[in-house]
Amino acid sequence: MLDRLQPRKGAKQAPKRVGRGPGSGVGKTSGRGEKGQGHRSSGRATRMQFEGGQMPLVQRLPKRGFFSRHRKTFQIVNLDSLASLGDGATVDRESLAAKGLVNPKGAALKILGDGEPPKNLSVKVANISAGARKKIEEAGGSVEIV
Repeated sequence: MLDRLQPRKGAKQAPKRVGRGPGSGVGKTSGRGEKGQGHRSSGRATRMQFEGGQMPLVQRLPKRGFFSRHRKTFQIVNLDSLASLGDGATVDRESLAAKGLVNPKGAALKILGDGEPPKNLSVKVANISAGARKKIEEAGGSVEIV
């Protein structure tokens, strides 16, 4: 049975035979048009962004600043946002994600000191500002860097 398997009729096409005379429909320039850079058999020998020799766009635009490949990014949460957790709550990635304040799979957390914190917070985050740490500890809470 396996020796009788064949592709369905019309599923396979013969390859286009270019450059075989004027009667073939793809003779002379073989579908490559008249003259120009891309008419050789090697095809287009230039990179995709090549603009024909004029100054490329990426070189014409001004460059500013520097972006380190090793920079650390944080998801920012202010103290006034923690009021929805209530007094005596534990603040970590899971509890903030449950309230919709941060992305559970996003960057590390950083607490900033804008606003007043609830009482007796237990905070476990990757980073915290000095002002936020001071306010939390004055309100009877504790801070742990994880």
